[in-house]
Amino acid sequence: MQRNYAFAVGEYYHLYNRGVEKRKLFLDGKCRDRFVSLLHLCNGARSLVFKEIQGLPLDTIDVGERLVAIGAYCLMPNHIHLLVREIKKGGISRFMGKLLTAYSMYFNKRYERRGRLFENNFKARHAHFDQYLKYLYAYIHLNPVKLVEPSWRTKGIQNPARAKRFLSAYAPSSYLDYQRVKRPENIILDRRHFPEYFQQPLQFEHFLNDWLTNRDIINPRVTLG
Repeated sequence: MQRNYAFAVGEYYHLYNRGVEKRKLFLDGKCRDRFVSLLHLCNGARSLVFKEIQGLPLDTIDVGERLVAIGAYCLMPNHIHLLVREIKKGGISRFMGKLLTAYSMYFNKRYERRGRLFENNFKARHAHFDQYLKYLYAYIHLNPVKLVEPSWRTKGIQNPARAKRFLSAYAPSSYLDYQRVKRPENIILDRRHFPEYFQQPLQFEHFLNDWLTNRDIINPRVTLG
């Protein structure tokens, strides 16, 4: 996974990738659950054997020293979004290598397929100023809205209440963690390494609602389908 620039410790990045030929990555709940669990299991210096920890609550598994800090994530049917901060030199590349390889092996074995599952290189954008970094919390967490209202970004939201209900039930995302829902997946995020934008769930809800109801919302140079 060679890149044309080096990641820097202490900097924030929006990482994203999609299935090869835009194929679906997550065919059912088991697929989504496996990938979400790997966000934690692959983010550490320890080498783990999945069958030895299978069934254990995610928040009881020690992965060792973390490679990156994850601030937000969202799984879509054929692509993924992550907001991370590099906290260990080489951490992003190592984490993404472990994550995408582990999930590809699981998916290929389960569905008896061969070959690449993801596009060659994951994409990355440096969140080098505060306004863009904060915007990413809205962009990543509101991505699932297009599953119920595909054109909401250009035509405006038609049914905000339905969109909010959908987000509240969308488990493969860190949206629920910012709503302070208690679940083992809480351990995936490490908010200590990110600005303290949302101290209370209500602040986060108001922030997303502003973007959800803004007809002029723009996708900043990121297009995945």
